[in-house]
Amino acid sequence: MPTYSRLPVAFERGEGAWLWDEQGKRYLDALSGIAVCGLGHAHPAVGAALCDQAGKLIHTSNLYAIPLQTELGNRLCGAAGMDRVFFANSGAEANEAAIKLARLHAHRRGIANPAVLVMENAFHGRTLATLTATGNRKAQAGFEPLVQGFVRVPYDDLDAVAKAAENRPNIVAVLLEPVQGEGGIVVPAEDYLQQLRALCDRHDWLLMVDEIQTGMGRTGRLFAHQWSRVKPDVMTLAKGLANGVPIGACLASGAAAEVLGPGSHGSTFGGNPLASRAALSVLEVLENEDLPARAAVLGDWMIDGLRTRLNGIDGVNDIRGRGLMIGIELDRPGAGLVQAALARGLLINVTAGSVVRLLPPLIIDDDQANEIVDEVSGLILEFLQPHSADSTGEGS
Repeated sequence: MPTYSRLPVAFERGEGAWLWDEQGKRYLDALSGIAVCGLGHAHPAVGAALCDQAGKLIHTSNLYAIPLQTELGNRLCGAAGMDRVFFANSGAEANEAAIKLARLHAHRRGIANPAVLVMENAFHGRTLATLTATGNRKAQAGFEPLVQGFVRVPYDDLDAVAKAAENRPNIVAVLLEPVQGEGGIVVPAEDYLQQLRALCDRHDWLLMVDEIQTGMGRTGRLFAHQWSRVKPDVMTLAKGLANGVPIGACLASGAAAEVLGPGSHGSTFGGNPLASRAALSVLEVLENEDLPARAAVLGDWMIDGLRTRLNGIDGVNDIRGRGLMIGIELDRPGAGLVQAALARGLLINVTAGSVVRLLPPLIIDDDQANEIVDEVSGLILEFLQPHSADSTGEGS
C-alpha cells in the first residue's frame, strides 16, 4: 500500500555511519533510520548477538518464561529506577500500553471517564489511541471518530496545564516527550519536567514520559528525562532500544507498576528471545563505550558549529537540540533539502515542515560530525541564498 513517499534510493549494506546503495554510492547517515540505529549499521556486537541467538532460539511466546526478557527488564528498570516493564514491538504499542495502564489505574480509583493530558505538536504513534494523543491534525484527518479521553494543551506551557487541572477534574495522567521530535526538535524550559512532576504529585496524576525518540543515549543521557532529575511514573521506549530489531517497552514504577496483570494486556512477539538479546547487546555497548556522554559532547560541538555558520543568515530562525538530536528551523518549507542532501551522499530529514532534523548515530567520529555540519550548512545556505551559490544546486 502506498503509505510512504519513498526517496529514489535503496540501500544494500551499511557499516557504522555509512550506507551503500545498489549502485555502490556511499552515503553518510545523519538520520539513523529515524533515531533507531544509534550504534550505526552492522555493529559487530549486535550482529554477533543476533547470529548467536538466531542459532539457538528466536521465539516461544509469552506463555513461557523468557530468561533474556527478564534480564533485559532488570537492566532497564535498574538504569531507569523503575519497577516493572511490559515489552511490545514498537513505540506505538509501548504508548498504547501506557494509555491503557493510565485508564485502568483510574478506573480502579473510581474515575469513570478518565482523561490523559497531551501536548500540541506531539507525536506518539499511529494506532487509533496514539494517533489521538498525537498533536498533528493532518495525521488524524480521515480516521475519525478518534478515541475519547484526551485533553490537549500547548507544549512547555505550565500555566495551560494548571488551567486544565482546574477545568478537567477527570485528568489522571500527563503524556509527553522530554524533547519533541516529530514536532520539530522542541526543547522545553530547563525546569519544565520538574514543574510537571510537581503538578502531577499535587493532583495525583501519573507522569508518563515518551522516550521513544529521545531514549537510549540520544540526548546525552541514557534517558532524556534524566537531564531534569525527575522520575516519571511511566516511561516508554522503542526506536534505539535494539538498533533496528523491532521492540518496544513500557516501564512503570510505584503504584503504576502494579496495574497490569494477567489478561489485562499482552503481545505475541513482545520481548521474544531474539529482540531481547539484541537490546541487551545495545545496552552493553552504550554503557561500555559511554556513548550517551559522547553524544552530549558531540551534540554541543555540532550545534556550535551550525550556529557559527548559520546564525544571522536570513531564513534561519533557530538552531537547537540536545545531544545528537538537532534541529535547524527555517522560515519556509524545507522538504527540497532532503533530495539535495541525498544527491550529495547525505541522509537528513525535514520534520514539522521547516525543521531540518539531524539524528546521526551515536558512534560517529569527529570527522563525520564535521562533515555533517559542513554539508548541512552548505546545503541550507544554497537553499536560502541560491544566487550566492552554485546555480545548479546539484552539489558534488
